[in-house]
Amino acid sequence: MLKGKNAVVTGSTSGIGEGVARALAAQGANVMLNGFGDAAAIEKLRAELAGTNKVTVLYNGADLSKSDECEALIRDAEKRLGSIDILVNNAGIQFVAPIDEFPVDRWNMIIAINLSSAFHTIRAALPGMKKRGSGRIINTASTHGLVASANKVAYIAAKHGIVGITKTVALETATSGITCNAICPGWVLTPLVQKQIDDRAAREGIDEATAKSRLLAEKQPSGRFTKVSDIGDLAVYLCSDGAQNITGAMIPVDGGWTAQ
Repeated sequence: MLKGKNAVVTGSTSGIGEGVARALAAQGANVMLNGFGDAAAIEKLRAELAGTNKVTVLYNGADLSKSDECEALIRDAEKRLGSIDILVNNAGIQFVAPIDEFPVDRWNMIIAINLSSAFHTIRAALPGMKKRGSGRIINTASTHGLVASANKVAYIAAKHGIVGITKTVALETATSGITCNAICPGWVLTPLVQKQIDDRAAREGIDEATAKSRLLAEKQPSGRFTKVSDIGDLAVYLCSDGAQNITGAMIPVDGGWTAQ
C-alpha cells in the first residue's frame, strides 16, 4: 500500500513508535528511525526491518529535546531518502508527581520532547510536502490529550497541546493534499506503561498481574491493553488513499476510556 513512500517516525526504537515503523515498513515504506537505546539493539531492529520488508531503513539519533536537532533530523531524512511523505511524531517521556512537587526540569523536558518537537519537525517537513502537494502527518497524542488524570500535569499539558497542533495544521493544510491527524491511545503495554505498572506494584505491595488489572479497571472499560500493532495498523490506514479526507481527527484507541 505504501511502496515508495518515505516516512520519519520519532521515538521509534521501542513501544508504539517501533510498532508504527514496523507497520509502515511492512506496507513498503522506507523508514527513518529515531530514538534512544542500545546501539546494537537499534542496529538489529534497523537491519531486521530493512531485510524483512526489502525497504530502506535508516537511523538518526537526534535528541528531540533540542530544536536544532529536530530540524536536522528532517533535513537528514530529506537528503538520504529524497523526500518525506509521512511524518509520525511519536517521541514521548513521562514523569508522575503532584503539581506542587513536580520538578521544573522534568516539566521542561516533557514539554520539549512530547510537544515542542512536533512543532519543530512539522515546521521543517511541511515545505517539502506542500511542494509535492501531498503528505501525511500523524501525531501520537493520548487519551490524556482529551481527558486528564492526576499527577501527570506535564504529560497531559503536552498531549493537549499535540491535539491543538494537530487541529491547527489540519486547517492550514486542508486544501493542500496533506492531512494531519492524531492517534489517542489509552493503555498500551509499552515500556512507558510497564514502568507505571511496576511502580504501582511496588507502591501497593501487589504482584504485577494485580497491578495491571487495577490499572485497566480504573480507566479502560474493555479490560484489556491495546496492542502496539493496533496503533500501527491505524497509522497505515491514515496514510492510505482511503483516508485522504480524514484530517484534524483525534482518534481514540482506548477500549472505551473516553466514552465514559
